[in-house]
Amino acid sequence: MLYLSGKKMVALALLLGVLPLFAAGPQGNADEKSAALAAKTMAAMGGAENYNNTRFLSWNFFGSRQHYWDKWTGRVRIEDLKNNMLVLMNVNTKEGEIFENGEKVTDEAKQKEYLQKGYEWWINDSYWLVMPYKLRDPGVTLAYEGEGKTEAGQDADVIAMTFESVGVTPQNKYKVYIGKDDNLIRQWDFFPTADAAEPRFKTPWDDWAQHGTIQLSGNRGKYSLADIKVHDQLADAVFTDPAPVQAM
Repeated sequence: MLYLSGKKMVALALLLGVLPLFAAGPQGNADEKSAALAAKTMAAMGGAENYNNTRFLSWNFFGSRQHYWDKWTGRVRIEDLKNNMLVLMNVNTKEGEIFENGEKVTDEAKQKEYLQKGYEWWINDSYWLVMPYKLRDPGVTLAYEGEGKTEAGQDADVIAMTFESVGVTPQNKYKVYIGKDDNLIRQWDFFPTADAAEPRFKTPWDDWAQHGTIQLSGNRGKYSLADIKVHDQLADAVFTDPAPVQAM
């Protein structure tokens, strides 16, 4: 679990019960209204086909970790910027290597610990980036809650997201706010349990921008996902070589 400055904001999708990030198979449950809104959101972001055809992504998570992700194979490179740790692994097999201060970690217990930590980092940090593409994943239930406004005052349709037998903590719930003027997600509220009366936090989803053939958002209010990029290619060495990645 990642604690941000002042320990005022916990990062959160380890609490949040994040879902697997590979689209396929049957869709989750949704009422007619929320299903239609989810479809409009997907189209506004570029569509499922373009998302599935997007292979390589990179981004910086809140200044704490740099990610490179081969979405087709599950290979990831995660640079823990604050502790000079590097994780090179496959999140599908959970196998890989750990480097500390440029040296390979050979202690089996420490290697196992950091491979698990790397997997959880990826679950957390990638969900903060691509959650809107996962609204109809298996195990997700969408329920339309009516019209509302974001904290910024934007008119929105509000959908509740609950989960069944997925993620780390499937008891969680979100409310997502879909902007009426653009069909993009503009805010999410996180509830630690489905019956919680008040959200633990609310953050915007702002600064949507085109990356390759899809749109992604990085602005989460006080914190941001930075240096978001979609790559046509990433060299195999990005996922296998501990040497620093050259600027792209």
